[in-house]
Amino acid sequence: MAIASALMATLYIRIPDPDTPLAGARCLTYPTLALGLGSVWLVVLSTNGSHRIRLVGSGLQQYQLAMRGTLWVFGVLAVLSYLFKLSVSRSLFLIALPLGLILMCLERKVIRKVIQRSRKQGRFLIPTLVIGAGPEVERTVQTLRRNIAVGYAPAAVCLNGEEPQKCSDLPADLPVLGYPQLLKEVREFPLSAVVAAGGMSSAQTKQLSWDLEDCRTQLLFIPELIDVAGPRMSTYEAAGLNLVHVDLARYSGIKYLIKRVFDILASTVALIVFSPTMAVTALAIRLEDGGPVIFKQERIGENGKPFTIHKFRSMAVDAEARMAELIDANGGSALLFKMEDDPRITKVGRFIRKYSIDELPQFWTVLRGSMSIVGPRPQVQREVDEYEGPTHRRLLVKPGITGLWQIGGRSDLPLEEAIRLDLRYVENWSLLGDISIILKTVKVVLFPNGAY
Repeated sequence: MAIASALMATLYIRIPDPDTPLAGARCLTYPTLALGLGSVWLVVLSTNGSHRIRLVGSGLQQYQLAMRGTLWVFGVLAVLSYLFKLSVSRSLFLIALPLGLILMCLERKVIRKVIQRSRKQGRFLIPTLVIGAGPEVERTVQTLRRNIAVGYAPAAVCLNGEEPQKCSDLPADLPVLGYPQLLKEVREFPLSAVVAAGGMSSAQTKQLSWDLEDCRTQLLFIPELIDVAGPRMSTYEAAGLNLVHVDLARYSGIKYLIKRVFDILASTVALIVFSPTMAVTALAIRLEDGGPVIFKQERIGENGKPFTIHKFRSMAVDAEARMAELIDANGGSALLFKMEDDPRITKVGRFIRKYSIDELPQFWTVLRGSMSIVGPRPQVQREVDEYEGPTHRRLLVKPGITGLWQIGGRSDLPLEEAIRLDLRYVENWSLLGDISIILKTVKVVLFPNGAY
């Protein structure tokens, strides 16, 4: 539908006489070319897997595959046009390509939302058996139930050499099966997927795959590579070994040059669009208590380099002086210290924090190059001083105005989860991922939850 709409729109908008043959091919008209192009486009997208149902819960991967397939199709069209001297209208590239991509992404998003909503209501679920060692099974069951929109609904478990009574965190409604019972249940009842959660030897894993050969069921394995994004992993065979290649994270080169260009363009547009909002906010802050409009603070940026961050002041003028006593009174850590009812926040400050208006001056910081639109949360020196182990990896990239922590719960996130999300971003950054985070941030800001 998206492909057909994009091609028809191009013919209607930019091709005045579609029945006129293309220069260099008397028998080829634009409707014929559009039909052939659309057919090839659809075949390529089907072949590269962008329609696979298992990707329904992974919008970003769907978009990447759709973009890759679309660019390949139009790249081949450009090459063929050059080789055979075909005068193909540039409108096919300037209208059909971007419009087709946008419509395909919207189509996939709508389908994904409908399916995810249905799954949360108990429909379109995949009855799943989880097998492995006790702790891994418990963790996997909890994760799948917490993210039911993915579609895998735990229906039973099989503990690999563990006593059921030792696994106290397993839900009481899940039957615990032995291995012979597992095979019987999979064959006789609608268990559509088996997830191997870990704690199994290679021999046990191989035997499981053999035993399930005659069953119409999915067999999935959870690797021990935690928080490594799928696009960074590829599998291949060498010397009889199944190897998983993991692309190492890189923090320089053309990829980050593109990110910088995107930051400059996006922050410039944002400053222009939000300039009226910023002017009204500045006036409201000044009228409330007569204090300074802008709050300046030193934060730690890329590679531990300090920089000055600018935000609209949302707290009392003496807020920093009262920080230490509040940390002690609440028994908290300086790392990601937040209070839901912080007495230092002003009335105007509470409103602008709720809708993240206080963050708008940070676009100037992005233009200067100290921050990025998307990245880990910028922190002060006292917070960085408490970093332990891999937490220091947050400093490998520029901090951001928004990030996975912003769309994942904002101030309500536990410390460990906020750090994990930041590290996941550092390891798996992509431009398409940044755009996805920005779009989700818009929703979080318009419907705030967890901001204080």
